[in-house]
Amino acid sequence: MCEANAYLIKEEEHELFMEAVDVIEPEEDGIKLVSIFGEQKFIRGHIHSLSLIDRKIYLIETPDD
Repeated sequence: MCEANAYLIKEEEHELFMEAVDVIEPEEDGIKLVSIFGEQKFIRGHIHSLSLIDRKIYLIETPDD
């Protein structure tokens, strides 16, 4: 399996946002993530980095205006 876990970067911590992410789709104002279980989440933000060996996706949330 090649799914990864997504983490929100908050200051110096990484907070688990979603487990077993299979699909990442860019949206007009953020990113949609879909897990292998069909769960969907949306975040206003962008990808900070990926660690493919560790299967981790690091996200940064965009503050609301």
